[in-house]
Amino acid sequence: MIGPSPRIKLTIYLIQRPERGARTVETMWIYLSLLTVGFVAVVIYRKFARTLEVAQQYAGPPALPILGNGLWFLNKQPDEFLPIIHKLTSTYGDVVRFWQGPQFTLYVGNPSMIETILTNKHLTDKSGEYDYLSNWLGDGLLLSKRHKWHARRKAITPAFHFKILEQFVDVFDRNAAELVDVLEKHADDGKTFDMFPYVLLYALDVICESAMGTSVNALRNADSEYVRAVKEAAHVSIKRMFDIIRRTSLFYLTPSYQKLRKALKVLHGYTDNVIVSRRNQLMSKTDSGGVSDEFGAKKKDAFLDMLLRTSINGKPLTNLEIREEVDTFMFEGHDTTTSAVVFTLFNLAKHPEIQQKVYDEIVSVIGKDPKEKIELSHLHDLSYTEMAIKETLRLFPSVPLIGRRCVEEITIEGKTIPAGANIIVGIYFMGRDTKYFENPSQFIPERFEGEFSVEKFNPYKYIPFSAGPRNCIGQKFALNEMKSVISKLLRHYEFILPPDSVEEPPLASELILKPHQGVPLQIRHRALN
Repeated sequence: MIGPSPRIKLTIYLIQRPERGARTVETMWIYLSLLTVGFVAVVIYRKFARTLEVAQQYAGPPALPILGNGLWFLNKQPDEFLPIIHKLTSTYGDVVRFWQGPQFTLYVGNPSMIETILTNKHLTDKSGEYDYLSNWLGDGLLLSKRHKWHARRKAITPAFHFKILEQFVDVFDRNAAELVDVLEKHADDGKTFDMFPYVLLYALDVICESAMGTSVNALRNADSEYVRAVKEAAHVSIKRMFDIIRRTSLFYLTPSYQKLRKALKVLHGYTDNVIVSRRNQLMSKTDSGGVSDEFGAKKKDAFLDMLLRTSINGKPLTNLEIREEVDTFMFEGHDTTTSAVVFTLFNLAKHPEIQQKVYDEIVSVIGKDPKEKIELSHLHDLSYTEMAIKETLRLFPSVPLIGRRCVEEITIEGKTIPAGANIIVGIYFMGRDTKYFENPSQFIPERFEGEFSVEKFNPYKYIPFSAGPRNCIGQKFALNEMKSVISKLLRHYEFILPPDSVEEPPLASELILKPHQGVPLQIRHRALN
């Protein structure tokens, strides 16, 4: 006679002794959990074994298993990031490794090493932080990777030829005149106001007109749907970089994602409508050379028009590809310029004697009439003004840190950087390092004068527009715009630092360097002699 099977015996046993059954099940779950944890640990170790080996070559803070140094960056605000990097570099030098979770990150503030990094063909991809802009910018020039980026860059570069940039000078001048008019209410009242939001709206007007040939009248209509959408999209996208929850897929379940969706619907919809309208005009040949724009001048080509005539491998860009590039130009072209212009005005207010030298040069080049229209030739002759801007960008680079991703293992100066590593290039800290600049905390525009220009004897210690093949494609556009608006403002107003002003505004490091609490200034009319 065959007795009950082992399985039946176990079942009977567990029924008869339930407390033992419960303990057995609990024990099984513990073993299963341990096995799972062990398996995950082995997988992680095997995946990162080479990275862990290579990491020993670099100095850096102690790290926890799996979490790394992630707790340092947990839910940090933008104004806390630069102090963290400063603490790391003060302790470990200008090449430091740390871990963002299991992600190996290498901070580099050494010019010779940076030159190798920024010119290496395997290091053209942007680091992971930039991915949080992809909802907005897609595969535009800022975010696109390797082969796609190379093809786009090659196709778009002719749009930034100096002959084409000349047509935008009128856009700079006209919108700068509008800014002068808007600021009139603050002149001579002895009261302090924040300069940053005004310049931001001016820059948004300029970039919209330059990129799409349309005006959003941001300076006069700061609460318009489009302006609010730009601010919301930028705020949410940047905030994701500093919030551990928003950096995961859980972001798509948050109210922030709904706000981003709503903002992008406005921004993408606006750009799409302009693209379709302009493409239809070009296809129907209704856009003749004698057409005037909404400002009464002969219609100029916007960046969009050039993209509509651009092709890659014989194929014209699609509407989506054009939108990605226009949105990228919009994003990169207003915040960066705002940062540079506002910090330059701060430095000039802080140093009245330098402001006077800049003003004297402007008057000698353009004339005493504050309403005199600016020409491209004027901008070329504003050499000292450009020095003041460059010196500002040394102290307050619009992009304080740039990131690259190492797509395959490479060796630089005898040290290995593993595949998958993130690399942070410390533009901000190099500009303030005594190893690279004498008296770095002082504002001295003459550093950039003549043959002793810092750019000539060590170019990679001063890279406010990045460097190498992936440098800023719009840097000439940006410098012309900065010189134009600063020269217009200084012909009308003297900028004054309030008596209770701090030595330096508290800084927030997002993708763009911004004053955390604004830049308080006062203005008064220039005395015309």
